[in-house]
Amino acid sequence: MKSILRTTALAAATLAALGLASTAVAGGRSDLVRAHLDQGRPHVAGELIVKFRDGTDAVAQQRAMGRANGAFRDNLSPGRSGRGVGGDVALLSVKGHRNLADAIAALEADGDIEYAEPNWIVSHSATSNDTQFTNGSLWGMYGDASSPANQFGSQAAEAWAQPAGATCGDVVVGIIDEGYMYTHEDLAANAFKNPGEIAGNGIDDDGNGLVDDVYGWDFDGNNNTVFDGTADDHGTHVAGTIGGVGGNGKGVAGVCWSVRLMGAKFLGSRGGTTANAIKAVDYFTDLKIRHGLNIVATNNSWGGGGYSQALKDAIDRANAANILFIAAAGNSGANNDATAAYPSGYTSPNVIAVAATTSAGGLASYSQYGATTVDIGAPGSGIISTVPVSGGKGKNATVASGYASYNGTSMATPHVAGAAALYAYRNPGSTAAQIKAAILGSAVPTPSLQGKVLTNGRLDVSGY
Repeated sequence: MKSILRTTALAAATLAALGLASTAVAGGRSDLVRAHLDQGRPHVAGELIVKFRDGTDAVAQQRAMGRANGAFRDNLSPGRSGRGVGGDVALLSVKGHRNLADAIAALEADGDIEYAEPNWIVSHSATSNDTQFTNGSLWGMYGDASSPANQFGSQAAEAWAQPAGATCGDVVVGIIDEGYMYTHEDLAANAFKNPGEIAGNGIDDDGNGLVDDVYGWDFDGNNNTVFDGTADDHGTHVAGTIGGVGGNGKGVAGVCWSVRLMGAKFLGSRGGTTANAIKAVDYFTDLKIRHGLNIVATNNSWGGGGYSQALKDAIDRANAANILFIAAAGNSGANNDATAAYPSGYTSPNVIAVAATTSAGGLASYSQYGATTVDIGAPGSGIISTVPVSGGKGKNATVASGYASYNGTSMATPHVAGAAALYAYRNPGSTAAQIKAAILGSAVPTPSLQGKVLTNGRLDVSGY
């Protein structure tokens, strides 16, 4: 099967589209960051992410930070321990600077600093508008020959009918998003528990610096409560498309009926930050490397902000651990080849950027696209999945299992994450590159996607 992978040439094309030189990587990155600041892309006021050069000691780091009156705020280095300066990547407070670009220039003038950049703000990519399968509502899971049928679905139902079925065994998918309702009637059986943690003992059993991260971690709230109620509907909706329990006579069925789901919450009521996204990506990389968990992909149905070398570095670390980073293309309807969008636009080899299609096979009107920067289309409009709903009032208020229809590239992305899990289970030992090649190589040519995505086609999981 022919591998379809983006190369460094695409990075050059992206920079060229922005009118930036691609010959000097460091200069191009700095220019890109400045351009995104000038465009007014949202970021946390008075905060910068800084990468110190390897071997820089704490004294030198303190001196370098003094160039911008910077104060250490958090350690973002992989495998971070302790709370003081000493990590290679740090979050700084530079509130004394009215102009972040000036603070960045002052820091990057120091020989001990590799780069400095804003702490961008991102948000999820969705808008709102197994009864659901049998009544014809779950079109994104249908295939040409399934019953009900829709040729523009992901063909998941046809994959389920094959001898291998809809199981995914011990395959784990990380949900980097809001929290997700792991007690939902259609998700509870697939909620993954960290085997290195003993629930409720108040001890960091697995030594990752996080206490009782049984179901994952909330990097926005800095606690182990990864589900905080009905506001976590987006993350819950994503989870249901990846791995809603099938065959139980309730609600929906995900692409993979028994995949293990684990959450890293970093989106809160006001969106999320790059710093917390970095922590979330590294969280899953650490779990795979140190504890051998079979984590094959993370689902990233969010976007916004500008270019971040620190986030790309984290994605590259995930790539080294053979973890795919599956990302939403975005919902502004723009051409990502002309105006870069992140995180889907990072050129790391493990990134799969996903556009949204409709039940009639069209490119959704809101979906961002790009012949070189977006890889594939998947069902994203009118997608029914799991959500938490309110029950009762006042003191008797509860959170119950519910279902809702959402639209967005956020909804397309988990179809591809589920496909990655299905392929990984059926082809044990596959690398991230092999899984990506299989997904892109089996895309069905689709007229609405010709010249709009790299594969010119849409997701088809039936050939795995």
